[in-house]
Amino acid sequence: MYMVIKRLIDICLSLIGLIVLSPIFLLLIITIKMDSKGPVLFKQNRVGINKTHFNILKFRTMKIDAPKDIPTHLLDNPEQYITKMGKFFRKTSLDELPQIWNIFVGNMSIIGPRPALWNQYDLIAERDKYKANSIPPGLTGWAQINGRDELPIEIKAKLDGEYFEKISFRMDVKCFFGTVVSISKSDGIVEGGTGRLIK
Repeated sequence: MYMVIKRLIDICLSLIGLIVLSPIFLLLIITIKMDSKGPVLFKQNRVGINKTHFNILKFRTMKIDAPKDIPTHLLDNPEQYITKMGKFFRKTSLDELPQIWNIFVGNMSIIGPRPALWNQYDLIAERDKYKANSIPPGLTGWAQINGRDELPIEIKAKLDGEYFEKISFRMDVKCFFGTVVSISKSDGIVEGGTGRLIK
């Protein structure tokens, strides 16, 4: 029953977000175009509910010659690919704002496990152990406020499983406000050297 309510909350809040934040979207779009060549939006194949795939949207923070389908924290020297404004966008999570559209159309939820890349097979497999792939991925989630990029895959998947077991309005509110605190502190952001990717 809560999943129905959760979806209604997602639709209402994402619609409000798209309307209220439209001036900020416009400002960010102008900033991106002035900062570097390339498209404003970055699309990437991600894993959704029940391991279906969808295109996640982000404001582009990297140069157009950056490697594709590799998490930034797995690059040897990610700084060489991140644009000047991109560094600020990533630190403040402003690059994630276009995912409000993903939430509105139903690819994602506001709260849930962060969607894995299609080729992060190890993370997907670990989440299967905890049934974390059976719920919609989120803009933020329990693992996000408990370490973000710093977490090993095994711990991240376990936290996603804890969210699955405890999913409720109270848990979502806790994750939402925990995210506000994490962003304000820039907690858990790593731009190189952690995690694993199987090609």
